[in-house]
Amino acid sequence: MQALTTMQALVLHQEAPHLSIRSLPIPEVPPGHVRVRVEAAALNRRDVWISEGKYAGIVYPSVLGSDGAGVIDTVGDGVASDMAGMHVVINPSMDWGSDPRAQSDDYHILGMPSLGTFADYVVVPAAQCHPLPAHLTMVQGAAVPLAGLTAYRAVVTQGAVSRGQHVLVTGAGGGVSSWALQFARAQGARVFVTSRREESVARAVEAGAAGGLAIRGDRWTKEYVERFGMPDCIIDGIGGDFMSSLLQVCSPGGTIVCYGATLGAVSSFELRRVFWKQLRLVGSTMGTNDEFSRMMTCIETHTLVPTIDSVRPFPEIIEAFARMKESEHAGKIVVRMTT
Repeated sequence: MQALTTMQALVLHQEAPHLSIRSLPIPEVPPGHVRVRVEAAALNRRDVWISEGKYAGIVYPSVLGSDGAGVIDTVGDGVASDMAGMHVVINPSMDWGSDPRAQSDDYHILGMPSLGTFADYVVVPAAQCHPLPAHLTMVQGAAVPLAGLTAYRAVVTQGAVSRGQHVLVTGAGGGVSSWALQFARAQGARVFVTSRREESVARAVEAGAAGGLAIRGDRWTKEYVERFGMPDCIIDGIGGDFMSSLLQVCSPGGTIVCYGATLGAVSSFELRRVFWKQLRLVGSTMGTNDEFSRMMTCIETHTLVPTIDSVRPFPEIIEAFARMKESEHAGKIVVRMTT
């Protein structure tokens, strides 16, 4: 039988409609790298922003996709031969650098400009592949990487969450917030959530949150404090002027970790609250390969499972993008690459 030379991939082009499934050559495997036959891949908000031209440094054409799990089918020179056949989860956080405090100038995320996981095969450095935890399926493994690593660094490294602390996770229902809830609980914290949607709060409570509040308008801080008290640590990816509310609700001496800014820039910021309350504002983005390894150990030790909204076959990946754009999903949207 003749070996396959082409694969199916979701390609981003500059011309409309910007995304289409096309046939591409199967990538070669350079030294130190492995080729993974992708079994499942998951969408992130990053993919949608890139497809809409709202991301810095967009390269055309590109294969999107940062999250993926699969089987290593080929190893390059210098890679242990016993890695072939391993079931793995791919760490999309590439070229972090030697300083664990912040990423290097060479840092990038898998899936634009490098060829991503929305394809039958992807080639990555061997060190970026981590064993799939035994209790997870390929679909569940694909739902871990970007959101999981972002949440793990925010909660464990930057937030230094510890047993008995009161932790608030904002934006319940999203991929990162769902993992942040689980990781904070694994650290022994009491975790509370907020969301604009009642159903997202209810699902978070079912998943282990100690309580939650559906926010209506800007005057939610008083109700939150009266019901739950003031959080020692807040994990937030909303940003914008919502940050002013977080400065109010956070406990004196507390920490606010910012991993994103869905609402954009802050137009009003009460700096007085920061110094008067002795607050720590900490930024967090993705994480190191060591943190990814420790995250996977945490997931395996505590048998954590990602929250999954839906699973679609690869030919329906354009519809999966539409689902994410609607922002009505709860958890990760996963695409099954193989039948």
